[in-house]
Amino acid sequence: MADLLHFRAAGTSLVLDLSGTGLPRVPHWGADLGELSPGRLAALVAAEAAPAVAGDLDEPFALSVLPQASAGWPGTPGLSGHRDSCAAAPAFTVRGRSVVAGQRRLRVEAADADVGLTLTLEIELTDAGLVRLRAEVTNTGPGPYHLGELTPALPVPPQATEILDLTGRHLRERAPQRHAFTLGTHLRENRRGRTGSDATLLQIAGEPGFGFRSGEVWGLHVAWSGNHRSLAERTPAGHAVLAGGELLLPGEIRLAPGDSYTSPWLCGSYGRHGLDELSGRFHRHLRARARHPVSPRPVTLNTWEAVYFDQDPATLERLARVAAEAGAERFVLDDGWFRGRRDDRAGLGDWYVDEQVWPAGLSPLIETVHGLGMRFGLWVEPEMISPDSGLARAHPDWILAATPARTPPAARHQQVLDLARPDAYGYVLGRLDALLRADRIDYLKWDHNRDLVDAPAHRQTAAVYRLMDALRARHPRLEIESCSSGGGRVDLGILERTDRVWTSDCIDALERQRIQRWTGLLLPPELLGAHVGAPLSHTTGRTHGLDFRAGTALFGHFGIEWDLTAASAAERARLAEWVALYRALRPLLHTGTVVRADHPDPALWVHGVVAADGARAVFALVQTATGVHSPAGRVRLPGLPPEDEYRVLPLPPGDRPEGPFTAPPPWWERGVTLSGRVLAEAGVRAPTLFPERLVLLEAVRVADGPR
Repeated sequence: MADLLHFRAAGTSLVLDLSGTGLPRVPHWGADLGELSPGRLAALVAAEAAPAVAGDLDEPFALSVLPQASAGWPGTPGLSGHRDSCAAAPAFTVRGRSVVAGQRRLRVEAADADVGLTLTLEIELTDAGLVRLRAEVTNTGPGPYHLGELTPALPVPPQATEILDLTGRHLRERAPQRHAFTLGTHLRENRRGRTGSDATLLQIAGEPGFGFRSGEVWGLHVAWSGNHRSLAERTPAGHAVLAGGELLLPGEIRLAPGDSYTSPWLCGSYGRHGLDELSGRFHRHLRARARHPVSPRPVTLNTWEAVYFDQDPATLERLARVAAEAGAERFVLDDGWFRGRRDDRAGLGDWYVDEQVWPAGLSPLIETVHGLGMRFGLWVEPEMISPDSGLARAHPDWILAATPARTPPAARHQQVLDLARPDAYGYVLGRLDALLRADRIDYLKWDHNRDLVDAPAHRQTAAVYRLMDALRARHPRLEIESCSSGGGRVDLGILERTDRVWTSDCIDALERQRIQRWTGLLLPPELLGAHVGAPLSHTTGRTHGLDFRAGTALFGHFGIEWDLTAASAAERARLAEWVALYRALRPLLHTGTVVRADHPDPALWVHGVVAADGARAVFALVQTATGVHSPAGRVRLPGLPPEDEYRVLPLPPGDRPEGPFTAPPPWWERGVTLSGRVLAEAGVRAPTLFPERLVLLEAVRVADGPR
């Protein structure tokens, strides 16, 4: 095998330097370099070699994908640990390497006999241009090895001088924050035992001022649902890396002789022209998975904000009938159906239908739902246990804790069930399997409503993965939604086992515009649960019109979380129009390319989806606050093939915002025909909208050329 490899895909080049006996280095990760001969690859590596400088090592340090302190790396080591009192940093020597035939995938075997470890690295460039990297370490020494961290890294070039990551909290997930990429370490650690509402989905570095459509950007995601860490690090010698992996608590990974630990996949994406390109690689990668949902994403009615814990069979049957009339295709019964669950203080773990509330069981409701042409789903929280439950009274030792001597602080009046215990795991698997078999349930809304405090997160996360995998194996048609206090468990690890995420418990349309905008950097629309709530938001107290609520939910996996039995006939009829639009558009929305414009007015957001073949696009113009200008200026509509001509018209029912429509532009009624290039570079005059309103535009390719 050659010492230099050049992987190319979808506009991305990954160059790997395998010369010598050290671990692989990455001379280039970024824009496609075109075809390069072996000589030109060698010249590329020679051209970027650093000289020795005063006060540093005699031989310049070579940065590998697993940076080693033993080689002189002064930053965060890629691997750390100790064996008894010996904490010598490993110095791996490559023993073998291979490229998977027909794939852009490298496997490297290395070892350090002195420290007693072997290392396996896997590096690949997917068809979407996404870099994936993971490492496995095995203890070959005579005694236990205590692993501290295993954190692969990818370099970024000098022009990446600005960092973007995300933070947030319950009901306000995915808030962006930006700052300079200075010398030192910008470290984001999550110790919540789940991905976390404040987790950064992506650690992004890029050129100063990069946007959705401009500037070079590089970003990493850690595909793990438990504790994790990601970092951006720059040294005075000019090295800059993005790195990430599982955050291991002290003593969590103790490798006996022969034992191995494998890091989560670290996924890297590059954008030559901004965040949309970086985001699009993740979307294409996810859509290419064998388990990615391909059937039309059904309009989902969830009962939580409609009835909360006040479950009554007759009321819920009426709600199901009204939902079906509006066009719903799936009915999900939320929290409150099982024994003792009249509020959030009891019942978790007792996964039996409550005979007092449901004397005939769930079958009559399920039969009604199926008879109306809808599928049936059920809320569960299998990883949790209420101290006030039959299960906790029978098995108090099943509560997850770092030590039996103390119980972790309660959260939402509940504790965590230790699924790493075979008996607890078997109980939960048996109960869920029995429910799915008995009642023809084909969907689980899988919730997770508290952090893991003072508890081992690694083994719990691995057990949850095993549990979901086992259920999917027994019920191949089962779909699972990842819910975790809303958007608290959104990552590519859980999405190997689930079919969508509940993006946030906040359904306020204004908040959801931002939450969905930034969660959508990682996930395509069909994976983002987006519901139409009640006119008065239950989580913020804001009041929004139906068109704003529905137009916001349109650009996700559309659903309803509203007591439709209390809605007026006019509201239900209008909702049915939006449902019909979603059902007509979902083949476009859930396969097309997501685009976002960099509009200069921060009060007006422009986003949309362009069909894969470029024949059609739908855009939303969203007025989030009072505009800077009145009348509004032009907005660019990005992403359409530049040479094609498009007829642009308002799209009903999003063609007129609720309330007075003070200043529609002259072209509004009859439409306008322009090329994709003109729409992207010059744009069209936007209507002047009141705050918290939106309108939809549709662009359809004109077959007979310019008009």
